[in-house]
Amino acid sequence: MDVIGFENPIVDFLLQADRLPGSNEAVLFKQVSWQGGGPVGSAMACAGRLGAAAGVVGAVVDDPYGRFCLNDFKRHGVDTSHIVIETEGSTAFCLCLAETTTNMRSFIYGQGTRKIQPEELDKDYILSAKYIHMWEMNPTTLKASTWAKENGVKVSIDANAFDPATEKNLELVDVLVASEFFYHGLFDNDRYKENLAELQARGPEIVVVTLGSEGCVGVQGGEYFESPAFTQITVADTTGAGDLFHGAFLYGLLQGWSAEETAKFSSAVSAIKCTRLGGRAAIPNRATVDRFLKDGFIDYTEIDERVRFYENGLFNLGGKTADCDV
Repeated sequence: MDVIGFENPIVDFLLQADRLPGSNEAVLFKQVSWQGGGPVGSAMACAGRLGAAAGVVGAVVDDPYGRFCLNDFKRHGVDTSHIVIETEGSTAFCLCLAETTTNMRSFIYGQGTRKIQPEELDKDYILSAKYIHMWEMNPTTLKASTWAKENGVKVSIDANAFDPATEKNLELVDVLVASEFFYHGLFDNDRYKENLAELQARGPEIVVVTLGSEGCVGVQGGEYFESPAFTQITVADTTGAGDLFHGAFLYGLLQGWSAEETAKFSSAVSAIKCTRLGGRAAIPNRATVDRFLKDGFIDYTEIDERVRFYENGLFNLGGKTADCDV
């Protein structure tokens, strides 16, 4: 395997409206979509569609949501052999609300009833990877990270919100890609070059902080860089943009690219994603990204076939329609 992610698969039910309703108010939605989701799950789907050998460790229930999650990973080329399938309980679910007037999002979610425990981990499977990827440090991911660190497997983390457990275990992390929220949980200023060097000194080889529409900043070795975002797009929804950045970043590192080169590529992937609703519909393949980087053109041929597939969500959840090949 190239990269293995740790997270329970999750179903995203996405509703897009001009604005969210207030209490006791109704608004019309503009678009609806059922997609796979989750910060690690979508990162692995992105890495898989770009061409990496990606897998997921997690748990679902044998219900329509769980089956949809498994099938959606397979559509994106992700190995599901280490996803535990339970007969009782609930699969993780998230209601994603997207506002077109602000390009902001709101989420209501449930984590599912089953979590993989440390004693259930397959050490051989984990050590077969070049990278492992996670969004939180918990007993299970800590055990996997310790094994990885002891055996030359790189550890990547999506530090979206500030989490003391992540900060405490930075010595186990090789690739830290953090949001501005994580960054400002540690620092009260924007002296990025100085502060990223401080984080790097605590363990990670690569540190990147994503800044939304401002792009990202990072450090690899002793080299600090700034990478602007792509702005020549029409934004439909930003759900999953950061998740795909992580998947694309891992893909780039697997190609042997520098962190700065990889950040530019990953920003292009995120930009393409933002032109469609949800985190999975507009995951581009490598050829689409290369074309976008060359001349700004986005080929929507397979993307929009996937958009239409995800709009038929209730039928897909029940497994009653033909699968989508793209």
